[in-house]
Amino acid sequence: MSNPATPPAVGVLDERAPLTFPPGFLWGAATAAYQIEGAANEGGRTASIWDTFSHTEGRTVAGHTGDVACDHYHRLGDDVRLMAELGLKSYRFSVSWPRVQPGGSGPANAEGLDFYQRMVDELLANGIEPWLTLYHWDLPQELEDAGGWPARDTAARFADYALLMADALGDRVKYWTTLNEPWCSAFLGYGSGVHAPGRSDGADAVRAGHHLMLGHGLAVQALRTAVPGAQLGVTVNLYPVTPVSDSPGDVDAARRIDALANRFFLDPILRGAYPDDLVADLAKVTDFDHVHEGDLAVISSPLDVVGINYYSRHVVAAPIPGEQPEAYWRDQACWPGSEDVRFVNRGVPVTDMGWEIDAPGLVETLRRVHEEYTDLPLYVTENGSAFVDEVVDGQVDDVDRLAYFDAHLRASHEAISAGVPLRGYFAWSLMDNFEWAWGYTKRFGMIYVDYDKQTRIPKSSARWYAEVIRRNGLAAQ
Repeated sequence: MSNPATPPAVGVLDERAPLTFPPGFLWGAATAAYQIEGAANEGGRTASIWDTFSHTEGRTVAGHTGDVACDHYHRLGDDVRLMAELGLKSYRFSVSWPRVQPGGSGPANAEGLDFYQRMVDELLANGIEPWLTLYHWDLPQELEDAGGWPARDTAARFADYALLMADALGDRVKYWTTLNEPWCSAFLGYGSGVHAPGRSDGADAVRAGHHLMLGHGLAVQALRTAVPGAQLGVTVNLYPVTPVSDSPGDVDAARRIDALANRFFLDPILRGAYPDDLVADLAKVTDFDHVHEGDLAVISSPLDVVGINYYSRHVVAAPIPGEQPEAYWRDQACWPGSEDVRFVNRGVPVTDMGWEIDAPGLVETLRRVHEEYTDLPLYVTENGSAFVDEVVDGQVDDVDRLAYFDAHLRASHEAISAGVPLRGYFAWSLMDNFEWAWGYTKRFGMIYVDYDKQTRIPKSSARWYAEVIRRNGLAAQ
């Protein structure tokens, strides 16, 4: 279904009454290494869990893999020039851990580091601020074989890797994100198994979530010393969770999913404690014996920024006794201890992923983090939508995606007007790419990629976004 909002004409903004963003607002776009780089077996890179997962029969749509992806590894210069043509002020990218530290331990791989050093140099030469994410899900396979994120030692290995990257790029990179969406890494990777490494154990998912946060805290402490003056943060994917009614059962269902989706990470990172109700909800899954003394102090190490990825809202209802709920969102196994909560499809417009389009939820999410958790600067580090795109006469007129961006940027402006210290926005994604278990069947990009020819076509949304950046604002409605 299409977003019902009517976007402004492509490339046209109302000069008379624009919605202006604050001076210095950081306009960017984001990608992830495994989704775009390709060159999976080149330059000393070894396998990640996503290489193994995507090469396992039945794990991805049509057996798609990231072996070639967008071939960004070989097309770096051309892709940076596209970023410059869009006027991007910042580019958020992730580093492939097994490319720079094969196997997840030992010395750096010079050839792998060279790729990111060239990337950062080209970005800076084009006036684009590098925003480095250390971990966007590509754990070296050797570390998974040793236990993966449910194993405590993986957190220590992550901190070592952070120091390796600090030594290589600390003189040129100001913004550092430790983790991208640890909820997905933990609960989709180790709970439902729909993401790499494809394991399905609720207790392991909870342990993985804790050790991801512990690795984050250790990395923050290491980077704080190694890169003085760096802006350090983490990116969490957050959802407003709404009960389908005000009945006590539905309200409690919303509380349970909010605890797992949002507060599982927000509370330890920003408050230094797990929520009591979350611990009680998970009592049948784990006794939290993996939490050692001092862990939460490390996890809550002071940050400089908080990144928020926003896509949609969860609407939930109480379980029906004796009935297994239909898995409307992902897979119920990614909600350990609350697998029986029902996710409700309200019949509102959705993206090609089946995710409800709900721009007001972005305002709610930003205000909640600011009002309940922190005064730190906030950044929308991912926001975007998948739609079916067609090339017609060499052009891609993606009006639905354009409307989605327009609505969510208006929501961002509303949040700023309400006092939220929102400092930047990163569109997801710069280009179409390997969409994890969906392979190449879902397109999120502002730039269309022909995967056979590896050609790029800026879509209507890209040209519109370039105008938004140039004018630092939107047309008033």
